[in-house]
Amino acid sequence: MIRVMLADDHGVLRDGLRRLLEADTGITVVAAAKDGREAIARAAETRPDVIVMDVSMPNLGGIAATRSILGSAPATGVVMLSMHSSDETIHWALDAGARGYLLKDSASDEVVSAVRAVAAGGCYLGQGIALKSFEPDGGLAGHLTTSERRVLRLIVEGKSNAEAAQILDLSPRTVETYRARLMEKLQLEDLPALVKFAIRNGITSVD
Repeated sequence: MIRVMLADDHGVLRDGLRRLLEADTGITVVAAAKDGREAIARAAETRPDVIVMDVSMPNLGGIAATRSILGSAPATGVVMLSMHSSDETIHWALDAGARGYLLKDSASDEVVSAVRAVAAGGCYLGQGIALKSFEPDGGLAGHLTTSERRVLRLIVEGKSNAEAAQILDLSPRTVETYRARLMEKLQLEDLPALVKFAIRNGITSVD
């Protein structure tokens, strides 16, 4: 069972997300918060697997709250919700450690998929996100093979090793090898850094 916390200052949206998520038998909502400071406190109390976090909230915003929560519970998956699709906001969210980003106008269709992907250790970037203004990382993307780019794109889409293997007609072990090779080749330390690299270089499902 995936344990989820909701953080949003709009009660109607929180209630709607709760109903949507709990319609999935593998997800339960264990806590809710109306601002960033409450989100930090409730996350410490309940230790959710995934937090669906609004970017803009009173008292303390979602990005600052995410950074604080992940400082003490780095394994927590955070899916950011926002009305904003600017590259700058997305970059800040990923830099804080979020592994998912959804626009509010499409969240109802994608939030279950995002929660499941992030809970499984993957990432999820929602549809409708424009990512055109990131600068490429010194040409490193040009050194990736076609197979490495395909694996990277599927990682960013939140696919597990098994799912990526099925799509690419490879073994899960081979996909894991590609993933480790990408981290080494790009000199990246963790999954959020890998996602940010993919975004900056246009290697995503929205390119």
